[in-house]
Amino acid sequence: MHNSYSFYHSPKTLDEALYLKAKYGDDARAVAGATDLLVEIERGVRKRSDGRAPGMIDLTRIPGLAVIEAHSGLIELGPLVTHNQCVASALIVERAFPLARACWEVGAPQIRNRATVVGNLITASPANDTIAPLLALDASITVRSSERGARIMPLVEFITGFRKVDLAPDELVTKVSFPALNARTDGLFIKLGLRRAQAISVVNVAVLIEREQPTGDAPVVRAAIALGAVAPVVVRAAAAETFLIGKPLNAASIAEAARLAVTAAAPIDDMRSSAEYRRGMIETLTARALHQIAAGAARAGWPQKPILLWGDTDGVWPVTTPGKAKAAGAPDVREKRALVNGRVTPLQGGMTLLDSLRAAGLVGVKEGCAEGECGACTVSLDGMAVMACMAPAERAWGSTVVTVEGIRATEQLHPVQQALVQSGGVQCGYCTPGFVMSAAKLLEERPHPTAAEAAEALTGNFCRCTGYHKILDAVVLAGTLQPTAGEPDETV
Repeated sequence: MHNSYSFYHSPKTLDEALYLKAKYGDDARAVAGATDLLVEIERGVRKRSDGRAPGMIDLTRIPGLAVIEAHSGLIELGPLVTHNQCVASALIVERAFPLARACWEVGAPQIRNRATVVGNLITASPANDTIAPLLALDASITVRSSERGARIMPLVEFITGFRKVDLAPDELVTKVSFPALNARTDGLFIKLGLRRAQAISVVNVAVLIEREQPTGDAPVVRAAIALGAVAPVVVRAAAAETFLIGKPLNAASIAEAARLAVTAAAPIDDMRSSAEYRRGMIETLTARALHQIAAGAARAGWPQKPILLWGDTDGVWPVTTPGKAKAAGAPDVREKRALVNGRVTPLQGGMTLLDSLRAAGLVGVKEGCAEGECGACTVSLDGMAVMACMAPAERAWGSTVVTVEGIRATEQLHPVQQALVQSGGVQCGYCTPGFVMSAAKLLEERPHPTAAEAAEALTGNFCRCTGYHKILDAVVLAGTLQPTAGEPDETV
C-alpha cells in the first residue's frame, strides 16, 4: 500500500494559493511538478507534526505563473517554469546558457515537462542541477505571503543549509530573477553523474567568464565559479574567481584557478563517490570548463532542436490549447473525472495518477519503480509526456490523458507498435507501454527521427532486458511507417 498525501487543493489564482498556504502552513506543501514530494511521501520521509503526510496545494492551474520574461536587463522566471521550458527558451539559451544546459541535464523529458526550476531550488539539495548556474548568475528569489507581501533575497541567502531554505510556512516563491549575460560573457555547466541520463550529480560546475573582449587573450573582468554536490550547500569558488581577474585565460591561469577551486569545497564520502574523487573532479571539471570557454566552445554539444516530448503544446502549465480539451469532451475538474483515451473516466484521488489509472482498469500503465526512474508509467497528460507515478491523480481531473490503450486512433496498430513487432523490439513486454508512449510523442516532434533522436527521447525509459538496440531500430522504422499528408492510415 502506497503512502498518500493528506489532502489536495488546486487554487485558480495566486491570492487563493497564498490564502491556503497561510491557512495550512507547514501542513501543506505548494507543488508544481511534485516530482520530489511524491517520492518523499512514498518513502515516508516527508511528514507533518502529527506524523501524517502533508497536503498539497497544486499551483499548476493558476495561469501566468509559467512565464519567462526579460525586464530592464533582468531575466525573470515564474514559479511554474519547467526545466523543458528553459531548454526551449531562446532567451535562456542566448542570455543564460549555463541554466539552459543544467535544465537539459535534469532527469528525462517526462520529468523535465513537470519539474520546475523553483521546485529544484526549494528542495535545496546541493546536488540539484539548477542551483549552481543560478548561484553563478547572482540570482535573487522573491517570496510572498498574503499577510506581509513580498520580500526579495539573494539565492545565497535563500538557501540556508542542507535542504533548508528561508521560506516561512505561509510563503510561496513567486519569482526567480538574474541579470542577462552580455555579449562579452561566456558560460557553461558541466555535470558528472554515474550515467548519461536520470543521474544525480556526483559533482557539477557552473562557470561564467566575462572578458574585456569576447575572444582572444583579453583579460578576465568578472568570474563566477559555482560548485554543486561538494558541500552541504552549493558554493562559490571565491579564491579561484578572484585569481582570474585581470588575467587572460591560458594554460597557466586555468590550471591555478582549477587548483584554487578545490579549496572552496568540503566533500563527503557517500554512495555515489568518495570525497577524494570529488576533490579531483572539481579541479578537472573547472579546468575543462575554462578551457572550453577559452576555445570558444562553451556550447559544444548543445542540440539545435532539443527533444521535448510535449507534442503541440508550448509546455506551459496550465495547458490552454484553445478549445481543444472541451471540444473533445473533457469534463469539468469538479467532476473528478478525466478524458482518458477519449472516454470520460472517474479517477480516484489521494494517490498518484499511476495508481488511479490502474484502479480505473488502465493496466497498460505499469509500475516499474514508483519514483520516476524507469518510465514504464509514461502517459500523455494534456498533450505532454509525463511519468504517471510522479503526478497526483487529481491533476488529471478535467484534463485529457492518453495511455498505451488509447494510442491507436483506429483498429490498426500505431506505427510504433507495428515497428516494434517488425524489429523484434518487444522482449518481456513490461517496459513496452512506456517506450511506446515516449516514442509516439517523439514522432509528433520528429516524424522521421534519427537513431540519436530516438535515443534522446527514450532516456527516461528503462529496459530491464537490455534490449535497447531493437527498440531504437523500431523507433527509427516507425518514422517510415507513418502515413504522409493526404495518404490513408493503413497497416504496413
